[in-house]
Amino acid sequence: MYGGATGREQETRGSVSMVLEMRTAAELIALDVEGRGAARRAARETDLLRAVLHAFVDRPGPVPVEEIVSALPTKPPERIRDALARLNAEDLIRLHGEVVDLAYPFSATPTPFVLDLGRGTGRRYVCCAIDALEIAPMLGRRMRIRSQCHHCAEPMELSVDPAGPRAGAEGVMVWVGRRAEDDRRACDAL
Repeated sequence: MYGGATGREQETRGSVSMVLEMRTAAELIALDVEGRGAARRAARETDLLRAVLHAFVDRPGPVPVEEIVSALPTKPPERIRDALARLNAEDLIRLHGEVVDLAYPFSATPTPFVLDLGRGTGRRYVCCAIDALEIAPMLGRRMRIRSQCHHCAEPMELSVDPAGPRAGAEGVMVWVGRRAEDDRRACDAL
């Protein structure tokens, strides 16, 4: 079962506790009154965004817009550029000049979350811990995640495969926090 939780503090006899409301995926989707989630999911299924994501998997670093245009030879370059601008406005990628330097879940700039994709393809940075965990099922292969504890800065490393974390991940937790009102990009919250 997929689900989510929302929390609120409750004061009880001088102490503060947290009440968590568990919700199913269907209930969380129902909260999306503007349909933003459905639009974002549909945008992820386009040939354009798939080409951008493949470029991040194929090699590290930012992806030049011209490389994306070349990967889609049957589409007019201006339409590709316009579509990239829309993906940027919808917060699915980040255009920085003539390169894409972020395409969720990948980041071209260093983050605290590093994946070793295996198979001699090297390391990639991802936007957050949740993103790090979703890459193995996305690519259908085993990989290693490296990061550090946000509390004590102790290095952490674990293996994951499409089914989830492997042996050795016991005790590792993923913290999900609320971003400030003006935060828009995931990397701004790391």
